[in-house]
Order: sequence, then structure tokens, then C-alpha cells
Amino acid sequence: MKTDIEETDATVLEKALASSSSIGIKEKDTHAIAVILNKLLADEHVLYVKVRNAHWNVEGPDFHAQHLFFEGLYGELAETIDEIAERVRSIGHYAVGTMKEFLKLTQLTEMHYQKNDSKGFIKELLSDYEAIIVSIREQLDTVAEKHNDAGTEDFLVGIMEAHEKTAWMLRAHLR
Repeated sequence: MKTDIEETDATVLEKALASSSSIGIKEKDTHAIAVILNKLLADEHVLYVKVRNAHWNVEGPDFHAQHLFFEGLYGELAETIDEIAERVRSIGHYAVGTMKEFLKLTQLTEMHYQKNDSKGFIKELLSDYEAIIVSIREQLDTVAEKHNDAGTEDFLVGIMEAHEKTAWMLRAHLR
């Protein structure tokens, strides 16, 4: 997992923060919230690609069930990704939208596995869902209390809860 923002990451975020709005939240606060949301957008997009990879490449006796399971997950992620990008826009900023930007901003890493079995894919995806859950949880107080944005806090809680349910389902597959 990446932890530090590289200098090039700041450049990516500055381009995405060039808009403005008048929605009752100070510009410096919407700017900070857009940074948080764009990083989440990058994480979700990388996770989406990893789930698509699992859907396409899973093998084994449980192929059909897992193929369908992964398809459901990437469908949910596609909706989440769109909602996050639209939330960034609704607070007056631009959403990042290129693979280069996503890879610079994400905390997730490329998938590393030996075989294309469902258990390996599920372990990797579970780790990513849990990392995103922790990241969201760490930002809730900042968004609500420091930046005075109850709307984004509520939005993030919904994403976190959905990911917690998915993480539970992934863990259940591993037992």
C-alpha cells in the first residue's frame, strides 16, 4: 500500500481542483474534500479493474459461481465510481479520470497471484476492500467536523457500509 503523496500526485490533484461552487462550504474545505474523494475514486477504479480481472480469469471447480459473483461486484463498483465522480463535481471540483491519475493517487497495488483460483482472487480483493474501508473510516471526522460537509460524510458512510457487507461476503468464501 502506498502511504505518501508523491510530488506528481499533487500536480494531478491540482488539475482536478480547478473548479468552484457556492454551496455553503468554504472553497478551502471543498478543495480538501475533493482531494479525499479523488483518492477514493482512484482506489475504487483500481479495485474495479482487479475485480474485472478476477471475473475474466477465474478458474477451477467453482468457476461459474465465482464468475457471476465477481460480475456482481464489478457492477456495484461501477455505480460507486460514478457516484464518487459526481459527488466531486457536485461540490464544485473536477474528478480525476485517467488511468495515469488513478495509479498515482491509489493506495492499492497491482494484483500479485500465482494461479487464477477464486481463493487467491478473493484474498487479494478482501485486502483491498478492507483497506478502502479503513481509509474511509479515517476520513469521516475530517470531512464532517473539520470541513463542515455532512453530505459527503453521509455519502462516505454509505460506501463504507456497502464495502463492509462485501468484505463480509468475501471473508465467508474463505472459511
